[in-house]
Amino acid sequence: MRADGLPDTAAPGDPAPPAGLVVVGRFDQTPEYAVHRPRGADSWLFTWTTGGAGRLRQGGTGARAGAGDLVVLAPGAAHGYAVEPGARHWRFWWAHCQARPAWASWLRPYAAGDGLYVVSPTPAAVHERVESAFRRLLADARWTGTGAPPTAAPEEGRIVLAHGSAARELALCALEEVVLLTTATARTRAPEPGLDARVRRAQELIAADPAAPHTVRSLAAEVALSPSRFAHLFTQQSGQSPMRALSEARLRHAARLLEGTGLPVERVAAASGFASPFHFNRIFRERYGMPPGAYRAGHGGAEG
Repeated sequence: MRADGLPDTAAPGDPAPPAGLVVVGRFDQTPEYAVHRPRGADSWLFTWTTGGAGRLRQGGTGARAGAGDLVVLAPGAAHGYAVEPGARHWRFWWAHCQARPAWASWLRPYAAGDGLYVVSPTPAAVHERVESAFRRLLADARWTGTGAPPTAAPEEGRIVLAHGSAARELALCALEEVVLLTTATARTRAPEPGLDARVRRAQELIAADPAAPHTVRSLAAEVALSPSRFAHLFTQQSGQSPMRALSEARLRHAARLLEGTGLPVERVAAASGFASPFHFNRIFRERYGMPPGAYRAGHGGAEG
C-alpha cells in the first residue's frame, strides 16, 4: 500500500489513517517532501529519525528531528512535517496508531506543547534496539494471524497496514518497546555532585541486576580499577562497602517480590541473589524487623 491508498480520514488535507488502525512505514525523503494536515489526524503519529533531519510542527509548536530522536504528535491538532530546510534528506520510521494508555505517563516529561513530544537525546547504545523494534513492527503488522509472523521487511517507501486484532496488538507491542526504551533512557537521573563516575557505574550495575553474582573483583573489573582501589573509593564516596550496597539492593529487590508476587520465600531468596534461604530469613528480619512471610502479609503481597 502507498500513501494514496490509505483509508480516508475525517480531517481534510494529506491522507492520514483513522483511529484504531496501526499503519507503519519507513521513508527516505528528499527536500521536496512535505505533509500538511490543517486539522491534524485522528490517530497518534510516532516518528524515529535514522538519518538526515526533519522538521515537525503541531499547533504553534515546532521541533527538529535528528538521528536518534523520537518525535510524537498527538491527535486532533493541526500539524505538518517536512525535510528540515537545508538538509539533503530525511530518513525515518513512522507509525500511526491509537496510543496505549500507559504511554501517556512515559511521554509526559517530553511534552513540548500543543500535543508535541520530543524524546531526545537518546543514547547511541539503544539505537540498534529501537531500530530492531521498528523492523519487527513492520513485519508484525503484516501477520495474518496464522503461522509465524513474516521476517522479511517490504521495500523502502511502502506502507503496511495491520489487518486483524492479532497483528495490531503484536505491532503495538513492538512500538511500546520503542516508546519505553527511548523515554526511559533519553533523560537520565542527574548524578550526585562529586560522585566519581566509576562509583556511579558500579551502583548502576548493582541496581540493574542485584541477583547477579557480583563481587568486589567483578565490579572493579567493570570500572577498570583494582579491587582494593575500587573498594576504597566506593566506600569513601557512598558511605558503605560494595558488598554492603549489594546486600541492601538484594533485600530491596526481595521486598518488592514479596509485595508483588506469590513466589514462595525460598524462590524469592534465590531470585534476589541469596544462596541460602536461612541466611536470607535472618538478614531480612534484621533489616525489616520481621520475617519475609510476615512482611508479605503486612504489605498485601499475593499468597503463594
